[in-house]
Amino acid sequence: MTRKSLPQPRLQQKVFLNELLNQRRSIRLYEAKSLTLEEISELLWAADGQTTSWGGRTAPSAGATYPLDLYLVSGQVELLEPGIYAYQVQSHSVILLQPGDIRNKLAEAAYGQKMVKEAPATIVIAATPERTTARYGERGWRYIFMEAGHCGQNIHLQAANLGLGTVMIGAFEDSRVQSCLGIIPVVLYLCPVGRRQDE
Repeated sequence: MTRKSLPQPRLQQKVFLNELLNQRRSIRLYEAKSLTLEEISELLWAADGQTTSWGGRTAPSAGATYPLDLYLVSGQVELLEPGIYAYQVQSHSVILLQPGDIRNKLAEAAYGQKMVKEAPATIVIAATPERTTARYGERGWRYIFMEAGHCGQNIHLQAANLGLGTVMIGAFEDSRVQSCLGIIPVVLYLCPVGRRQDE
């Protein structure tokens, strides 16, 4: 397996939360430009990155069970070949699961939504439910959905911070997306990311 370390996130930025909240919008049109590896690094870390030596993360998790799994569908990212990657939280790196640009195929599985095809990259939020339901039973599903929401908002705010755009997509055929990605975890969100294009 090919592992690629990501640049370390910038922790000393002077950011005003109210400004980012005011800028946050669902953006569906993107410029035909690549993202940088640094931008991908910042987005993945903001989504669910590790913030403490004991494993605490940027998004809260019920009982610190951390059911979420993040994947990156890369199409146009500098220094990163097109393909499907799994985000490794502890090492802040990505592992190539499958080479090749699958954006068209993924868009088809998302009912033809063109932003999935046109965005240079899509972050996929998925979950391994047993990590949480083993402790909390069926109520654990509620906690998983809450956590996915925290993670998605973090992506939105970091995108605003970086001058990028994203949108949270929940309309897709679950089994087709899993098949596209070659994964078992339950897919909860598709988050295409790109440089904002004025609508």
